[in-house]
Amino acid sequence: MINRISNLASQGTPFLLISDFKAERLLVYTQDELAKEDIEFSFIPTTILEPAPLTKQPIDYQTYKLGFDKIIEHIKAGETYLLNYTCSTPIKTTLSLKEIYQKAHAKFKLRFKDEFVCFSPERFIKIENNTISTYPMKGTIDAAVPNAVESILSNEKEMAEHIMVVDLLRNDLGIVARDIKVEKFRYIDHLKTGDKELLQVSSMITGQLPSSWRESFGDIISALLPAGSISGTPKKSTVKIIEEIEEHERDFFTGVFGYFDGQNFDSAVMIRFIEKQNSQLIYKSGGGITLESKAEDEYQEMIDKIYIP
Repeated sequence: MINRISNLASQGTPFLLISDFKAERLLVYTQDELAKEDIEFSFIPTTILEPAPLTKQPIDYQTYKLGFDKIIEHIKAGETYLLNYTCSTPIKTTLSLKEIYQKAHAKFKLRFKDEFVCFSPERFIKIENNTISTYPMKGTIDAAVPNAVESILSNEKEMAEHIMVVDLLRNDLGIVARDIKVEKFRYIDHLKTGDKELLQVSSMITGQLPSSWRESFGDIISALLPAGSISGTPKKSTVKIIEEIEEHERDFFTGVFGYFDGQNFDSAVMIRFIEKQNSQLIYKSGGGITLESKAEDEYQEMIDKIYIP
């Protein structure tokens, strides 16, 4: 499939790319192939409709803390410094996956048949005019908190976490590009959720690709996966710990999807993710854990991210 990605890109053939978390399942659809599939995607924010009904049953705090404590042990052992810990939450809504896709307001949306839907606020990579950019998001706070912007930007734990993921993604881009620069560091994004507004801290990192990048595009994608912002650092050992600690399979959750338009490429990390398991809807969410993290705060962040915008 890596070769097919490179061949299509070098020929200037538009296609949709979907990858699971560990890049073990890569799906590629040309426009003709998409016409035969029950798949929808969008890279343009849509109008917010009425709030969507949702009830959720997150895991209890003590169960969450068992996993959290194991992660802290691995951090203290020097096996990871930042790990994105995620959980599954059964939810109930009157909406179908297709209706959730239609109602969701997000920068990036994907519905894959009747299997899963995501409405992600986080870009993975963008390639335009031979410039590759990535936009890690680390640090979330309820906008209703007094002095929310000052609070999140001055929080030492959030600062440390953000610096680590920026450093990780600088190194990742350095594998495939040159002249790596942090163009913008720790700016605020506003995210509308079902019943509140969240502030998310982001950065922008860029690098320069050779003009022939389309000929090796499959290798570029392979080298950058799994996405650093939703795995951790160092990436290889952290992914092994994720497999040990988390009680669910991520599958396509925290994978990526993107569209090559014949010249350029844009893509998103698959967070804000709902999948159907038999007749049950499961919402997967989480957040980054560092040595300074507090279990109560991380548990609440995991719950806050469960919404249909």
